Amino acid sequence: MEGMTDRLAPIADSVAGSGFALVRAPEMRAVLEAAGLCNWERFARSWDDLGVDAYMADGGRYRRRRFACFRAGRAGITRKPHQPHYQSRDYNPVNGGIQRWFEPVTPAIGAHPALLAILATCHNLFHRLTPAPLQPDFWHVEIHQFRIEAHAGQEGQPTPEGMHRDGVDWVLVLLVNRVNISEGETSIGDLAKRPLGSFTLTDPLDCAVTDDNRVYHGVTPVTPLDPARPAYRDVLVVTFRQE
Repeated sequence: MEGMTDRLAPIADSVAGSGFALVRAPEMRAVLEAAGLCNWERFARSWDDLGVDAYMADGGRYRRRRFACFRAGRAGITRKPHQPHYQSRDYNPVNGGIQRWFEPVTPAIGAHPALLAILATCHNLFHRLTPAPLQPDFWHVEIHQFRIEAHAGQEGQPTPEGMHRDGVDWVLVLLVNRVNISEGETSIGDLAKRPLGSFTLTDPLDCAVTDDNRVYHGVTPVTPLDPARPAYRDVLVVTFRQE
């Protein structure tokens, strides 16, 4: 655990200083392998088995997802019973304001060592970033498996709500796969939505970490490079908020 903590130092410093961090795949892989990452290929293949998101207020059928909740504390991380995902319209004016019941993350993926390594890393990083007087006994953790598809004449919208905050404390967005697409640039803004930085997650294990209380984030639409072939962007989103 000490080795992982040391590797987290530059990420924590970036988030503490600017409200966000871009972590490229080699650095993220080293962090996650120290936490037990293995069998990444099987984990990534699970994105081929996601259900269509039926709650898109724009009528789009370009987003597939699965969802799960966990509790993180000193004794470890445990999965909670399946429950709906909820965001107020203050944070998600497009799809918020209702309870959204998504298909659950499968038991095999919920217990997969790759996911457990990601959750343990997030717990260590986010607990470390939280001032000691504010550190909770337990964190409420939500994970989302997202696939955003793009087709000829129909772009995919990773963030149809535009620049936004999620209404949590901390957010990690980890790229799982990127197939036959262009664009998908991530932008970060301050609380007045003034630009702080932008980048594109291009390789599996590239990730973005944000302090949701300090910054907004958004991703530009994705389009297919070759309209005759499948085109999609797979990410894992992990959020932490105090229970």
